[in-house]
Amino acid sequence: MAALSMLKSLRKCATHHLSNFRPSFCHHVASISRSLSTLVLAEHESGSIKASSMSAVVAAACLSEKSSISVLLAGSGSSLHEAAKRAASCHHSVSQVLVADSDKFVYPLAEPWAKLVDLIQQEHCYSHIVAASSSFGKNVLPRAAALLDVSPVTDVIEISESHLFVRPIYAGNALCTVRYTGTNPCMLTIRSTSFPVPLMSDASENEAPISQVDLSTFDEDDFSKSRFVKNTSQDTDRPDLGNARVVITGGRGLKSAENFKMIEKLAEKLGGAVGATRAAVDAGFVPNDLQVGQTGKIVAPELYIAFGVSGAIQHLAGMRDSKVIVAVNKDSDAPIFQVADYGLVGDLFTVIPELLEKLPAKH
Repeated sequence: MAALSMLKSLRKCATHHLSNFRPSFCHHVASISRSLSTLVLAEHESGSIKASSMSAVVAAACLSEKSSISVLLAGSGSSLHEAAKRAASCHHSVSQVLVADSDKFVYPLAEPWAKLVDLIQQEHCYSHIVAASSSFGKNVLPRAAALLDVSPVTDVIEISESHLFVRPIYAGNALCTVRYTGTNPCMLTIRSTSFPVPLMSDASENEAPISQVDLSTFDEDDFSKSRFVKNTSQDTDRPDLGNARVVITGGRGLKSAENFKMIEKLAEKLGGAVGATRAAVDAGFVPNDLQVGQTGKIVAPELYIAFGVSGAIQHLAGMRDSKVIVAVNKDSDAPIFQVADYGLVGDLFTVIPELLEKLPAKH
């Protein structure tokens, strides 16, 4: 009887303490939710924020309605400060722009950028760090995550909650829902095609403050592991492959770099960008910055036209979200026809010249 009495007393005491504890716990959770803060690692070029980084800002805004968003820009010179002014008014959710002005960041190398992210995180303690799933984001974010001792969540295409995300697996054939349960910061790379940038009106009225990052304690000991060699780019009036409304892609069926010029001419007439499969890139037809696919660029244009593309699973992973897909291939059993909205079984060396002849100079 004494044991039973003691058990009842303990149960009553535990119930009393738990009832007092729950409101405190709920208040603590609510406080965490309200205090979400996000750092966006942004790229800039010629004084403008890259479209993929704008998508990262949009993704950061999806984490919470009350999330505080800071945009980090690094580099040197007048173009950096011009980009900072544009970043300050690029989205109504941006509350601050951080500028790291130093010659150390002229080129976007992973080592200095990761150190910079680590330095800023130690000072501001952000709950999330977001970057676009571009070559820049894929290069910088994993190294920064290693310095911060956290595991990044990559290629996010949907944000369900502040720590619940959807990402593709098996070359896009399945979607995986991931809950992040690690310590802060929760680090993400996002697919820019999944977070389109809305048209902003009266953006200048929502200008965020611009702050300089204190680099007096910035350590340069580990920067010798890599060095900038050169930057090559094509002088063309065609739109960027990652953001083009129309993409014309060629595969190994074009047989040579000379024949690939037909794709370029067609892209010029349609005002689109040129893409290529990995097979075409490996064969030396075009440079690798035009590669579309799992190991290349992820695109989602309004119109995607593929010539001589068989439709390997790795390529489909990079373009399956296109609004309208048109495929031209002489093999009627090519897998590309399974995802195409319109398909034409024919010889591309006959089809492309006919299109070039019938299309006007500029569409």
